[in-house]
Parts: sequence; C-alpha cells; structure tokens
Amino acid sequence: VQLQASGGGLVQAGGSLRLSCSLSGESAEYYAAAWFRQAPGKEREEVSCISNKGGNTDYSDSVKGRFTISRDNAQNTVYLQMNSLKPEDTGVYYCAAGYSGGRERAVYLGDVMDYWGQGTQVTVSS
Repeated sequence: VQLQASGGGLVQAGGSLRLSCSLSGESAEYYAAAWFRQAPGKEREEVSCISNKGGNTDYSDSVKGRFTISRDNAQNTVYLQMNSLKPEDTGVYYCAAGYSGGRERAVYLGDVMDYWGQGTQVTVSS
C-alpha cells in the first residue's frame, strides 16, 4: 500500500488545518492508520491513530481535544483535522498504515505501522 499526505501549510496560532492521507494499492479498509509528526531536533511523535474501519481512535495528550482523526474508506482517505493550533504543533506530519485484516481491529498509540508516506510540513506562527 502507498500513502500520500497533503494539506500542510502555514497558519497562525489558533487556526485550523486539515491533513489528508490517500491510500492506494489496496483497499483502505484493511489498514489501520496513524499520524506522526517530527519537529526539528525532536524525536518523531505519534499524535493519533484510527482503526481500519474507524471504530476506535486514540490521541496523544498533546493533541487530545484539538485534533480529530477520521477516515472515509470509500475514498481510501484518512484525515487529521487540527484545530486551535499552537506553535509547538509545527513539524513535518507523516501518515502511516498497518495491516489489520478484514475485520475491525482496535488500534492504539504505539502499535506498529509498516507503511509510510512522505511528510507534509505544518508551520504554526505565533
């Protein structure tokens, strides 16, 4: 499966962005998905994940209540709606996917993701 992230940009603090991750090659409904980010000089951080059929989600404490992950399997796309953005949200955002199979399977932060897309830059100015 191949992943393509898009939707990054420059936004002022308090603003919003929506990232999209397009999955191709196989049906998205077989794959859990996650969003990670990496700021300059910092380790990569997983911010959210969603199960293959969208029945469960998980968020890091740093984004809980501000970010919402969702998916549209008919469109083979996973989204990350980011509201109330802060300068510390700045970084390169990556989408990733891991095979779950045909049945709904819960996913949690830290679960292994085997497939990665290229990143999209998010910059939040103060």
